[in-house]
Amino acid sequence: MGNENNGIHRAKLWQIFGFSLNNVATNMYLWLMTFIAYFLTGFVGVGVVVASSLVTVMRIWDGVTDPFIGFIVDKTEGRFGKNRPFVLIGQLIMISMSAIMFFVVPSVPKAGRFVVFIIFYAIYIVGYTLQCVVTKSAQTCLTNDPKQRPLLSVFLGLGNAIFFAAMPYYSYTYLLKKHNYSFSSAFFAEHWMFCVVFSAILSVIVIISLIEKDRKEYFGIGGVSKVSFKDYLEIIKNNRAIQMLVISASTDKLATQTKSDATITLIVYGIVCGNAAVSGVLNAYTIIPNIIFIIFISGWISAKFGQKRSMVIGSWGALLSCVALIALFIFGNPRTLSLPGDGVFSGWTVFTVLFLLLTILFNGFNTVNGNVVITMTADCADYEVYRSGKYVPGMIGTLFSFVDKLISSLASTIVGLMCAIIGFASALPTAQTPYSTKLFVVGMVGMYGLVLFGLICNLVAMKFYPLNKEKMNEIQQEIAEIKAKNQVA
Repeated sequence: MGNENNGIHRAKLWQIFGFSLNNVATNMYLWLMTFIAYFLTGFVGVGVVVASSLVTVMRIWDGVTDPFIGFIVDKTEGRFGKNRPFVLIGQLIMISMSAIMFFVVPSVPKAGRFVVFIIFYAIYIVGYTLQCVVTKSAQTCLTNDPKQRPLLSVFLGLGNAIFFAAMPYYSYTYLLKKHNYSFSSAFFAEHWMFCVVFSAILSVIVIISLIEKDRKEYFGIGGVSKVSFKDYLEIIKNNRAIQMLVISASTDKLATQTKSDATITLIVYGIVCGNAAVSGVLNAYTIIPNIIFIIFISGWISAKFGQKRSMVIGSWGALLSCVALIALFIFGNPRTLSLPGDGVFSGWTVFTVLFLLLTILFNGFNTVNGNVVITMTADCADYEVYRSGKYVPGMIGTLFSFVDKLISSLASTIVGLMCAIIGFASALPTAQTPYSTKLFVVGMVGMYGLVLFGLICNLVAMKFYPLNKEKMNEIQQEIAEIKAKNQVA
């Protein structure tokens, strides 16, 4: 399967699966950091707005580092490949810096604690970016088969579905309950250890999976392209595919980051619904339907009709189910929400049944969008080879991430400002905070409102996205001709 045939090279099934785990490995740290605002207010000693603003600033810093790291990736061609060194170095930086943040910083004198935290957080972000870039850059050397590439989207989706079903249960239902619903030092210590060990194991699997394909002969045109930072401007100006994908993905990411924020989760489930534990078991009920959506839409439809079609179907389905969920919260009784396994379940209610059905539809369609966009960046990188003759997967992937992170970085600030506006300037709401209409509005905007905006942007962007199935087949034929000419020369 790894042999090249008419310009098309494929990967073994286990290689695609193993490589897809890089997304889960980095998501372990992303999930760990969703609780950082509570750590900042509880142990570093800053206010809510400052804490949420710092998260925003650090995400902007994350975006700023992307182009530089992408440039280095495209220039790299060493004994250990183009991508594997970045997985290892990134992982080592994240382990060491996060350990200092959680275990050393609280013992620093209060006057300098915040500054010290910022320094190590900034270095941690560099490590995170180093490993994240591989998820996008290594796709093109793994496989360029338009029919096989959607399989990576399926594995990415399956990994995310399992991850986002298991982690809320671990963090909210098990760990937070174990520590009496308190974000204590013991909570953060146990949470850190679990995430770090799991991420390290997965990263080893990723490196092993890339050994065979992370080689020069699979680097698009058969080698390293001559690139400069000026190429970023040229790509932004002329690569219509990445332009549209950035608009689609960045607005989706802003919504996803806000929706998954720990404060929004606690407001909606702990305060509006009065049942914080239900958030931890909810994904267990949606994981199997999510997998079916991923296999059918991200897999079968993408392979048969192209990844663009999958994005359109996923966006329409998520949009309609999201509108229905908002209406359910407005006209239904969310205080009756309870599911078997949350510790307080006493029977099925109309709200619970409708909420579960609509959430299954919403999560299923929205999961498709979040996963297919990752593999679409590989199509954009191939399109750049077709358009300009330059193989720059690192540059394409990090350009995508740069704009994506700049926009989605607003999520923490949005949550912090919304909370401050309604009276939570010094401490964030918790599960014990009394219900109010203002909190209901904040919860709905954070959980569903921004999602609607992102889905509408998806549908508009896909109207102008040029890479359908037929175009991708044409592109791969052209790239094969470019590579053949380079080999002759």
